[in-house]
Amino acid sequence: MTYCVGMMVDKGLVLMSDTRTNSGVDNISVFPKMFHWQVPGERMLAVMTAGNLATTQAVISLLEERTKAPDDRDNALLKAPTMFQVATEIGKLLREVIEQRQAANGARGKGRFTATIILAGQIEGMEPRLFMIYPEGNFIEASLDTPFFQIGETKYGRPIILRGYDRGMSFEDAVKLLMVSFDSTLKANLSVGMPLDLMVIEKGDFAPTHERRITQGDEYFQSVSSSWGDALRKTFYSLPDYSFSKGE
Repeated sequence: MTYCVGMMVDKGLVLMSDTRTNSGVDNISVFPKMFHWQVPGERMLAVMTAGNLATTQAVISLLEERTKAPDDRDNALLKAPTMFQVATEIGKLLREVIEQRQAANGARGKGRFTATIILAGQIEGMEPRLFMIYPEGNFIEASLDTPFFQIGETKYGRPIILRGYDRGMSFEDAVKLLMVSFDSTLKANLSVGMPLDLMVIEKGDFAPTHERRITQGDEYFQSVSSSWGDALRKTFYSLPDYSFSKGE
């Protein structure tokens, strides 16, 4: 399992993903789930992946190969004129990879090779856009009503974002909100784990504005985690007391 979040704010895009992959409690590995490509001054694209590791690695490898091919006419990442077309091509590639693996493994392979992708980025002359691409190859786009997407183990961190999100918030506050969301998920599900990858993409800045890997001993993350726990306990005990007495 994994946990990835892509969020739109007025200033741009904020992305965060974990790096844990496990096939049981005694087989845990670290693999990146976030990847990006850029053309200086023209486009900045990033994807995050969740699902079967072999499937997602195959999709990323094929995308990488296309960026380096001498004949790049089919390179949607670097040549497609809109983010919508980039999402369409990545969706098509994801569907093809899943179908190939299911065909090779027969009926027993059905359902085992699924994956989901978050695509974020901007092309010159257009607004930043955010998509969630499904295993079938179709996708949806973020909007004012749905300004963020989650993939993987989403349920523990979602309430945090729903209560704290504000489209006008600063990048710094958006990062802090995602850290609280990830902290809640880490504490609730052992299949999501450190380190975490963070990327901020400012509107009109066709390169990562800020990126870093947050490790287990990161002082700021630990401070956010402990402060959030203390604040929850304090708020809980400040709530009106419940009484078993009738009429009270």
